[in-house]
Amino acid sequence: MAVERTFVMVKPGGVERGLAGEVIRRFEQRGYGLRGAKLVKVSTKLAKEHYAEHKERPFFGELIEGLTRSPVMALVFEGESVVKVARTMIGATNPVDSAPGTIRGDLATEMGENIVHGSDSPASAKREIALWFDKSELVKK
Repeated sequence: MAVERTFVMVKPGGVERGLAGEVIRRFEQRGYGLRGAKLVKVSTKLAKEHYAEHKERPFFGELIEGLTRSPVMALVFEGESVVKVARTMIGATNPVDSAPGTIRGDLATEMGENIVHGSDSPASAKREIALWFDKSELVKK
């Protein structure tokens, strides 16, 4: 297995509820290294770039509105199989379907407020990290 990086974002609802530290704790407790972290007030432009694959979907406007309503915590974690493990740790998109022990299963109750985003593949992780962070902002091991 290769060491890789992934992008995780604590969405506005999670930041508003003070859950950014809990999300970071869970990843660090699992053994993943935090390589980037910043609180960001998301512009409409950045939100549209982030969710570009959904631009034709009827809920696109709601995604943009939700992401730009208040700050998010943008994070980069590094470690073995971190992309796949992060998705498992985060849980199903709909918190109702998320298992207890996952971030969404423990901390979220509805689809529109599912607390956190995580890259779904190494390719999307690379794209999302580049979108949210300059290389100079990331810490090397």
